[in-house]
Amino acid sequence: MIEIILASASPRRQQFFKELGLDCTICAADIDETPQPDEDPIALAHRLAHAKAQAVGGRVASNGRTQIRTQIIVAADTVVAQDRELLGKPLDAADAVRMLRQLRTGVHQVHSGLSVWQRAASGETRQETIVNSTDVVMRPYSDAEIAAYVATGDPLDKAGAYAIQHPSFAPVQQISGCISGVMGLPLADLRDLLARFGVQISTPLPPLCQFHAAFACCQI
Repeated sequence: MIEIILASASPRRQQFFKELGLDCTICAADIDETPQPDEDPIALAHRLAHAKAQAVGGRVASNGRTQIRTQIIVAADTVVAQDRELLGKPLDAADAVRMLRQLRTGVHQVHSGLSVWQRAASGETRQETIVNSTDVVMRPYSDAEIAAYVATGDPLDKAGAYAIQHPSFAPVQQISGCISGVMGLPLADLRDLLARFGVQISTPLPPLCQFHAAFACCQI
């Protein structure tokens, strides 16, 4: 028997798991997410996803859960960067406005780290971590649109201060890569990683991706 644990408090990631038909326990990771000096954005996404999975794995073990089943922990971390400048969650509304104005110019990248950690019933552990990177171009939204969006409070808990799937702001004009990765969980990579750990996902991905955002799935 396999127990799947999602190491995330993100409602979006939890919704994805539900839509994929993956029954899971929620156990959010609690780690220091401070970037290291001059840390590369891709390296940061990899390190944080890897560390989140390990942290939850250690917590589950310390809680005394017996090894009568295989446990699989899935952790993710999303990093937004432009010209290698990290754009994390905004400090406040003014910082969100600054980020959205900056992202309006040029291309930026969304790097989603994804880690799968397994503890077999024998106690043996195994972990694989990858990073999915997508290029994103914003539409030329106005300062008034930025102000209205920031007033909703939606950008304040999001890396880069935006959600690609927001229905009224809809900030993104073009992507090159994985739409679900921009939303925080690259589904094709999740499917492929879990398959290597013996968990199969049969849900078709393109309809699921396109349900959440008006962009073609990278699997088409």
